[in-house]
Amino acid sequence: MLQNNSTQLSNKQLLSKLILPLLLVVLIIVLKRFPLLIEDYYSTTIYIKISNCLRILIGWSKISLGDILYAIIGLQILIWFIKIVWLLFKKQTSWYDFRKGIVVIIKKLLWLYIVFNFLWGLNYNRLGIAYQLHIEPKNYSKVEVENLVCDLVDKVNESRRKIGRDSLPVFSYQQIFKVADSAYDIATKQYPFLKHQYSSAKRSLYTGISHYVGFTGYYNPFSGEAQVSTDLPNILLPYISTHEIAHQLGYASEAEANFVGYLVGSKSDNIYMNYSVYMDLYKYAATELFLKDFATSHGWELDSLVRKDYRDIRKFFNKKNNNLAPYMSGLYNQYLLANQQIRGIESYNDVIGFLIAYKKKYGKI
Repeated sequence: MLQNNSTQLSNKQLLSKLILPLLLVVLIIVLKRFPLLIEDYYSTTIYIKISNCLRILIGWSKISLGDILYAIIGLQILIWFIKIVWLLFKKQTSWYDFRKGIVVIIKKLLWLYIVFNFLWGLNYNRLGIAYQLHIEPKNYSKVEVENLVCDLVDKVNESRRKIGRDSLPVFSYQQIFKVADSAYDIATKQYPFLKHQYSSAKRSLYTGISHYVGFTGYYNPFSGEAQVSTDLPNILLPYISTHEIAHQLGYASEAEANFVGYLVGSKSDNIYMNYSVYMDLYKYAATELFLKDFATSHGWELDSLVRKDYRDIRKFFNKKNNNLAPYMSGLYNQYLLANQQIRGIESYNDVIGFLIAYKKKYGKI
């Protein structure tokens, strides 16, 4: 009887350690049902202060500290797993120790969820850029997509002709990050809510394996750094940079980050930035048009130099094809689905809805 009472007491002590994190998780889940509350009191106030503080504390380092943090955490998990397997193999653990280990894991996962949402994750449930611009991305017709494709053909051709030379110029990633920061400074004059301070865009330490992991850039919510894989065709980096900086400003959804990247990049006085933005957007719009009507295409209207640049980009990625990237993309797709992006990895393409809604209101892109 004494042993049973002791066991019950031990179980209660273990479970009591989960009460606070469970309550906070429930609070977060309830809060996510109030996007206006999140928009007004978190995304545009509390989060901005958190984000600025992280960039002030960590932005000074040229090395990606967030990447180092992930490496340390990954190593700790590996060591812990090996230790557990070893103890089980040697039968040097009791059921109480096993239960205690399970509770510790659950507790850490709960706190990880809490910290993630406090530092950034709640932004997935904000009203966002559509609310700020008073536009309404809705279902759109084939005609609207086709008109958008035609607009983007004109934009991409115009910007490429301004660059002129047959081969695109090549810039260092540091120069591109400065151009992206400058573009945000210019855009802020028209869109004050896009004010971006304390630059913290960095070359990811995982650039060398990015093609296997399947990323071109990502935002680290625990360090506030905008990570960019620089092992890519140079012309892609300006738009990727504005996209990742948009995440720093609290635009969590990939479609929103793409659209904010467009708002910023299109206002830039740097033609290389303009071309980078319009190239990527044309790709999204042309893909969407193809899905609506595979017989309709405007690719033949692209300037010969633009077509050459697209061929060079395709050749680059064809050489980087591997068997691991699709699995990693699948994992990222699950992450997006878990964070209310119902189209998963395809949500990047939802920028088309934002562009069409923006064009309806302002008459142009």
